[in-house]
Amino acid sequence: MMELIRKRVVLHFPGFEPLDGRAQQARYERSARQSGKVWGFEADIGEGGNAGYPVSFTVDAKSAAWQTQSRIHILDHDELVQSLRNKPLARRMVDGFIAASRIVADGAMTAYFRHAWRFGLFFIFPFLLMTLGMLLTVAIGLAPLGFGLPAWHLIWSLPLGAAFFAFIFLPFTERFHTLHLFADWEMAVALGRMDRPEFGAFLERCAVAARAALAEDADEYVISSHSMGSSVAAHVLGMLLEREPDLLDGKRVVFASLGSAVLQCALLKPAGLLRSRVGVIARNPAIFWLDVHCLTDAIHFYKVPVAAATGHSDAPPAKMLFIRVKQMLTPEHYKKIKLDFLRVHRQYVLGPDLQAPFDFTLLTAGPLAGASAATGKLKELMGLETA
Repeated sequence: MMELIRKRVVLHFPGFEPLDGRAQQARYERSARQSGKVWGFEADIGEGGNAGYPVSFTVDAKSAAWQTQSRIHILDHDELVQSLRNKPLARRMVDGFIAASRIVADGAMTAYFRHAWRFGLFFIFPFLLMTLGMLLTVAIGLAPLGFGLPAWHLIWSLPLGAAFFAFIFLPFTERFHTLHLFADWEMAVALGRMDRPEFGAFLERCAVAARAALAEDADEYVISSHSMGSSVAAHVLGMLLEREPDLLDGKRVVFASLGSAVLQCALLKPAGLLRSRVGVIARNPAIFWLDVHCLTDAIHFYKVPVAAATGHSDAPPAKMLFIRVKQMLTPEHYKKIKLDFLRVHRQYVLGPDLQAPFDFTLLTAGPLAGASAATGKLKELMGLETA
């Protein structure tokens, strides 16, 4: 029988969403309940106990065959998300287009299409859509002149164009999370270039919290990250290892990047610091790097080895696990979400409808060592070897 984990510490870095630590905890609780029903275990979520950052809570998960206690620390970046989103509309649009221009100028767009063409399309989509909307707005506003009408007709056409943009086009773009993606790309540039003091200060605060969590006693330490959170996690973990190379000696550590967007930031030419930290993580012998990919998720770099793509081809590559969202959900549920690309992208950290090769709750609160998740054989391991 394989060794089971009795006590675990988890540092979770969520993706780019307007959810603070408490909201992330509530999501985790819902996902854990779903996972428990599917796999036949109970998960008792503690209230936490800390009022500051990060939000932390205990998960006591158990079945007839096993019992595991996990301490979860949510290192969210909601304060940065809110600072980028809570700006006047015009400022959000201008800053988004500035971010896009920097992505292009720094060579990242070319790299996106070279490594993962679907991610390249994900990059250009919101900016093309917004450009189209602005062109339509201008066309409506100046239509009288195009038809040879007197200039006084602009009195009604310009307000009509503005009304089209505000009340028809912008609500339409919300279906595709367009302005949210503008902010996402602004953060990607900031984490790549590391030229904004507030981002550096935030990473330092995360590093202090992560260092304290890693000092807790546990059988296993899981550093999980989703989407943009993988870049935050790479900065924070890399920063700690730069300062204390022996920090993880004697520990069992899993670095799990789920739908990772590290390359979203790291492929910018000025992102040398982030690329260096990726190398520090990849070369650390205490870390087992699990990189989870999904074919139907366009918002990550499918089958791209992160270490090699960031200039560390000599470092041990992350162990890739390939999953399918449709294997995790009922056909009805999958049909409902499959056209919402951000919803599909979130499934890595959400509860399942069915037993599948990967389960976020089992990774962070289950009895199996994190390296077991890389096998994609959860059914066999949960049903037989832990009995």
